[in-house]
Amino acid sequence: MKFFDEARIEVIAGDGGNGAATFRREKYIPMGGPDGGDGGKGGDVYAVGDRNLNTLIDYRYKRTFLAQRGENGRGADCYGKGGDDIELRMPVGTIITDQETGEVIADLDHDGKRVMIARGGRGGLGNLHFKTSTNRAPRKKTMGQEGERKSLNLELKVLADVGLLGMPNAGKSTFIRAVSSAKPKVADYPFTTLAPNLGVVRTSENRSFVIADIPGLIEGAADGAGLGHQFLRHLQRTHILLHIVDLAPFDPEADPVHDAHAIVEELHKYDEALASKRRWLVLNKLDLIPDEEERKARVAAFLEAYGPVERHFEVSAISRSGCQEVVFAIQDILDEEKALAQAAADAAAREAAERGETETIDDGYDTDHDEDDYADDEEEEEKEDRDENPNQ
Repeated sequence: MKFFDEARIEVIAGDGGNGAATFRREKYIPMGGPDGGDGGKGGDVYAVGDRNLNTLIDYRYKRTFLAQRGENGRGADCYGKGGDDIELRMPVGTIITDQETGEVIADLDHDGKRVMIARGGRGGLGNLHFKTSTNRAPRKKTMGQEGERKSLNLELKVLADVGLLGMPNAGKSTFIRAVSSAKPKVADYPFTTLAPNLGVVRTSENRSFVIADIPGLIEGAADGAGLGHQFLRHLQRTHILLHIVDLAPFDPEADPVHDAHAIVEELHKYDEALASKRRWLVLNKLDLIPDEEERKARVAAFLEAYGPVERHFEVSAISRSGCQEVVFAIQDILDEEKALAQAAADAAAREAAERGETETIDDGYDTDHDEDDYADDEEEEEKEDRDENPNQ
C-alpha cells in the first residue's frame, strides 16, 4: 500500500427535513386543528481516529462525503426521521483544517477520538407549532436548514517518541532495523526510504517507545532539492531527535561536519520549534574504521569541528554495536519526562481539590457563630419557661 499523508476532501452534512402544514381530518371531528409535524435533523459528519490505519489513501480517490438528509414532517403529528450520521475513519495523528480559513477543526491525537466536522441542518417546524388562541388554523411552516458544507485539508503527522534525521544513506533505516522489529528497505544507494517508517522499541516488559524514520534530507531541501521538506512534519510530535551522521562516507570528498550542519540549517528553515527540540548525535558506521586509534581521532576531530552537543553516541548500526546504549538513554529520558508530566498533573489536581475544599468551607456557615446562636436559643427557651412557670 502506498503511503499518503496529505489529502483534500469535501464533506456535506445532511439538510434538515421540511415541516408540514396539515390539518386533522376525521369523521365527527369537524375542527380537528393543525397536526403538521416537524422535519427531521440532517445527518452529521464525524472524523474518528483509528490506530489500525497508517495512511490517508482512502481519501485519495473518493473526495466527497455526503450525510443523509432528514425526512420531511407529515400529518397526524408525525415527525420526520433524522438523517444517519457518517463516520470518516482516519489514522491517528491526522490534523483536519478548513481550506478557506486555515482553522484547525480537529487533531486526532489518540485512538477512538471522535470529532464532528460538519453539522447537519435543523429540521423545519410544522404548523402544529404556530397555533394560538387567535390563529387556530395556521398554514405556516418552515423549511429545513441546509447542512454545513466544508472543504478540508487532511494532514497526517505520525505519532512517535523519537525521530531519526540525517543525510541519505547515513544509516537511519539500518539503525531502526537494529533496535526494533521494523524492516524498512536498506540498500547501498541514496533515497532508499521514500516514506516514513515506524518501529516499536521495547526495553523491558512494560517499557517501550516508538521511533520514526523519515527519508533523508540534503542541503537545499527548503528549495525542493531531493524530497524537500515533505516529510519533516512527521518529526514535529517527537520528544527527541536522533541525528544520524555517517562518519565513514564512501565519497572521499564528503565532509561529515558540513553535512551535519546542513541538516540543522534545514531544520531552522522549516520550523524553529522543531530545530529547538532535544537533538542527540549518533555517529554511525564506525565499523568501517577498523583501527581503534584512527576511530577515536576521527570522532574527536568531528566533535571539535561540529561544536558543542548535548550528547553523542558512537555506534555501528549494521553490527548493532552501541545501539543498546542509545536505546536505554532514550528510555530513561522519556521516563523522566513522563514522571515530570505526571507530577505536574498531580500537583494541579491537588491544587484544584484544595480550592474546592476551601470554597466548600467558605460557602458554609461559621461554626463558632452557629454555636453562639444555639446558646442564645437555649437562653431564650429557659426564659420563656420561667415566665410561664414562676414557681419553678
